[in-house]
Amino acid sequence: MIRKIFIAFVTSFSFSVAQAQTTQEQPGADLIVINAKIFTGSRAQPEASALAVKNGRIYSVGSDADILGLKNSNTETIDARSRTLIPGIIDAHIHVLNDLAYNYNVRWDGVPTLRRALTMLSEQAARTPKGQWVKVIGGWSPYQFEENRFPTLDELRSAVPDRPLIVQYAYNQAFLNKQAMEALGVGTDRFPKVPDTEFERDSRGNPTGVIHGYTWLFLALESMVPQPTFDEQVSSMVYGIHGLNRFGVTSIIDNGGRWPYPEAQARVDVLARDNRLNVRMPFVDLQLGDGGPVNMVDLEIEAITKTAPISAGQNLHPTLAHGHEYRGAGEVLSGEVHDHENFDRPAVIIEPEKMRRFVEQDVMKLVQRRIPFRMHVSYNENISPFLDALEKVNETISLDGLKWSLEHAETISPENIARVKKLGGGIALDAKMALHGDGFIRTYGRQKALETPRLRMLVDSGIPLAMTTDAFRAATFNPWVAVSWMVSGKAVSGSEILAENNRLSRTEALKLFTSGAAWFMNAEAELGIIAPGNLADFAVLDRDYFAVPEDQISSISSVLTIMDGKVVFGAQDYSALSPKLPDILPAWSPVKYFGSYHGEK
Repeated sequence: MIRKIFIAFVTSFSFSVAQAQTTQEQPGADLIVINAKIFTGSRAQPEASALAVKNGRIYSVGSDADILGLKNSNTETIDARSRTLIPGIIDAHIHVLNDLAYNYNVRWDGVPTLRRALTMLSEQAARTPKGQWVKVIGGWSPYQFEENRFPTLDELRSAVPDRPLIVQYAYNQAFLNKQAMEALGVGTDRFPKVPDTEFERDSRGNPTGVIHGYTWLFLALESMVPQPTFDEQVSSMVYGIHGLNRFGVTSIIDNGGRWPYPEAQARVDVLARDNRLNVRMPFVDLQLGDGGPVNMVDLEIEAITKTAPISAGQNLHPTLAHGHEYRGAGEVLSGEVHDHENFDRPAVIIEPEKMRRFVEQDVMKLVQRRIPFRMHVSYNENISPFLDALEKVNETISLDGLKWSLEHAETISPENIARVKKLGGGIALDAKMALHGDGFIRTYGRQKALETPRLRMLVDSGIPLAMTTDAFRAATFNPWVAVSWMVSGKAVSGSEILAENNRLSRTEALKLFTSGAAWFMNAEAELGIIAPGNLADFAVLDRDYFAVPEDQISSISSVLTIMDGKVVFGAQDYSALSPKLPDILPAWSPVKYFGSYHGEK
């Protein structure tokens, strides 16, 4: 009897071992890309023609022959057909979670003529159901149009005669038709009383429908229009991210908005739990409160310590590295010291003592708790008192090891660049000058524009530095518009915006969207270059970025975007590899008919 039990045990054990061996991972790669012009971004191995991916990481980089030697029976092989392959683009400052009504908006990004833009409005008005609005909310510039001008109110009224219409230009001004003015209560007590709001008026003193203002005005207006359902918000996120993948974007840092933590995260959870979040999406959090003056830092500390406790660097995504990490507070840390960035108006200068008091009383709380922070500050006149106070904080509690950065910093001086570097901070620039630089010239003069920002000095300083889009409202989400401006010095209008000695090489410009941006994710050891062991994020481009004429750079897009070793976008030869998108919500969405960027459909 004992002998029978022993034989049964040995047989069972042998079967288990054999089964374990057959299910053991095969050696070799999951994915191989060959016949590529790979820009690795790595000084150790600047170029290659092939790479291999295993378990979401880059397994090996080298020649076609070397990499094909890692192929097994299950390896997927993709021929890049001599196209350029780059590390996945990282947009270190964007607002996906601020645009959860993305699918409600007509996107004028990249539209070449005002004539076409107005036709899009007319077509959308015909399909927009009663009770909904026709909206264009940022991402465009009048200087991108062949006509080089804003639409007139008569043109807008003619395009959309029977639905409320709002056309918003950055955070500078908005155009409203009669139905929109009535719905918002323009000229009545129902319209929000936001400081610095200016109405254009006709000869009789009546509002025309053109409104000028700053950030808070436009956030208030957005809260007064029809709101998307939860499912429509999730759909908006899916299609917004798809638009980013189209340009080779594989990582972003969401920089806060009207949907704070932890409320916004419920939308992300829907995609994360099904492994459908097709971009790495760390976030910083902005707590605006429920209206009226609030202490945003106190609200932030309460949210992350009491409402839904979370620590810096904690990842809310169950499987994706850097999938949805909490990266701290910002970009607005106080409404009272927010200096906006409306280049059509003079700079908003904060009273220095108010800035110093804010840093010493509120930023100090973040430093004490080792909460990373990002500070929106556009103008050097405001950067100086901010750094004055931060240096004093550093004397009391060291900033050493704490990630912090200035966001935008368009007119930062050489002296303040050195001070930020000494304090261990970074600077996340943005490309608004590419879209709105002509307005900047009218306000500040051409000479000032040519050195705004000080790109060459910033790169040469060695400070942690990224270029960003600040999309979807302040500017377009297409990073190649930014790259084109940094390299050519020209805005979308064709105007010279950057002096020749203030421009970057193509390699330098690309690095600000790859290895440079990785620092802001605290992922510089894993992202931003094509190297063994790094996360497998990369894009195959539709043209050779390093060889095309400068005027073609802004038109570059991806034909194959890989994130975490998986295809998240495919076009042209690779369309069949692209994941199928769910049906868009709502069914009348402008994105369904026009796409998210000119030329997509």
